[in-house]
Amino acid sequence: MIARLSGILDSVGSEGAVIDVGGVGYLAFCSARTLSALPRPGAAVRLLIETHVREDHIHLYGFIDAAERDWFRLLLTVQGVGARLALAILSAIAPDALTVAIVAQDRAVLARADGVGPRLAARIVNELRDKAGGLALPSAAPIAAGAAPAGAGDTGAIADAVSALENLKIGRAEAYGAVAAAARRLGHGAAVEALITAGLQELGKRAAVP
Repeated sequence: MIARLSGILDSVGSEGAVIDVGGVGYLAFCSARTLSALPRPGAAVRLLIETHVREDHIHLYGFIDAAERDWFRLLLTVQGVGARLALAILSAIAPDALTVAIVAQDRAVLARADGVGPRLAARIVNELRDKAGGLALPSAAPIAAGAAPAGAGDTGAIADAVSALENLKIGRAEAYGAVAAAARRLGHGAAVEALITAGLQELGKRAAVP
């Protein structure tokens, strides 16, 4: 199985890139995020690879970093999510923002990806909420995919609020999800105390749902 390709970037298309490794061109399907991070053709390039072998084909999927590759693997565990749809999700939502969306149960963010309707978004959130905690949670990621990066004060307040909830014996993924939801609701510049209070309220609402 191919796990990595290092060579010369031969060409880039709308769905993938061809990597020349010792005179052999390998087509790797990639997300828009990975494609945008590639250098110009003719330059050296390195991609992490997931190899999918089927009866009728062998497909390579390339990733610019381990975070995207790990999310690709995780998305494929959800019923109804194939490799192409997983790439579409990763094209629309960066890994850090995807982690926040999952732990915050933000279905609307998932629905931004082509091919993801409300039902599938709900399934992804429900099935991956517990698993997402195993991936690294960002300490200063934007609250939602596509949002403008928060200022230093915002990210510091979010981190402090998450830390405070963790001190109350709340799991990191659960705490981050609650604070992320609170920050979206309260808006830019919310104080730590307000984020903690709103985060606890969010956790209370979730606990009350049967």
